[in-house]
Amino acid sequence: MEDFFSFFMKTFGLIGYPLEHSFSKFYFTEKFNKEGIEARYENFSLPNLDNIKTILSQNQLNGFNVTIPFKESIIHFLDDINIEAKKIGAVNCVKISNNQLIGYNTDMIGFEKSFLPFISAIQSPKKALVFGTGGANKAVLYILEKHQIPFLQVSRNEILDGITYADIDEKIMQEYSILINTTPVGMYPKVEEVLPLPFHLISDNHFVYDLVYNPEKSKLLSIAENQGAQIKNGLEMLHIQAEEAWKIFEEQ
Repeated sequence: MEDFFSFFMKTFGLIGYPLEHSFSKFYFTEKFNKEGIEARYENFSLPNLDNIKTILSQNQLNGFNVTIPFKESIIHFLDDINIEAKKIGAVNCVKISNNQLIGYNTDMIGFEKSFLPFISAIQSPKKALVFGTGGANKAVLYILEKHQIPFLQVSRNEILDGITYADIDEKIMQEYSILINTTPVGMYPKVEEVLPLPFHLISDNHFVYDLVYNPEKSKLLSIAENQGAQIKNGLEMLHIQAEEAWKIFEEQ
């Protein structure tokens, strides 16, 4: 009888690889139980997206979230994409309606609502160093541009309109009071990993925002805190984007 009812239950999920770090299944399962929502949430750990259409069909998904490393590549499999997600160039939420895959980006809302209060105490001109160039990075840059916060991207490799970690010197660290990590460096299980930054140049004038949320305090945040910086992890952002995704899933 339980299998009979579960067949008609709405199913949502998370697509990414690997998914050991993910909180989504626990978060949504707890939400469904607490709010009496007849739905279930499953993880789909995929090394690539080659069989994505088959997986969606076999599991009769009503919608899914997207995480590393597919926030950009998933776009090629969509039937439609909303305006903001298209501008950002990354999707982390897909609604399935009438067999159509429609992409959205709720990372930007999660970042915006958790980030702006965090940096509100900065009196001097707000300027940000942004580490990484992946899908989450695009949502962060979109919000920085929206609020006219100048930024400089930092990558391990040379990039257009950006610098490498080796280029970060005392002048740059004094000019940029906001440091934002959009990479998975330091995320569980590789908790001892840390970006190659000149940590001795971080001071109590800096605000360090790390999108990593597992562990709660990454090595980057621990070192920055010891240097006197204000720190924040990505957990609040994650909660906000999940709730925004659920609003999209619920829309008829």
